[in-house]
Amino acid sequence: MKQTDEITIKLGKDEALVLFEFLSRINDKDSKEIFEDQAEQKTLWILEGQLEKQLVEPFKPDYKDIIKEARNKIRDEE
Repeated sequence: MKQTDEITIKLGKDEALVLFEFLSRINDKDSKEIFEDQAEQKTLWILEGQLEKQLVEPFKPDYKDIIKEARNKIRDEE
């Protein structure tokens, strides 16, 4: 088996949507308050871009409803 520097992470669709939404918000914030190093920010940009390539839901007109439903499915019951 060939060794590689890449890893694979498997997420469910709802998890991917919630993560994408979070990354979209956090990547818009002032980096000095959130990130210790610019490499952290760049890594999250890359992750956001990879999710964006896989997800069609963020471009749908009912995306707000889709993300709300995804959050509800993942959230712990109280």
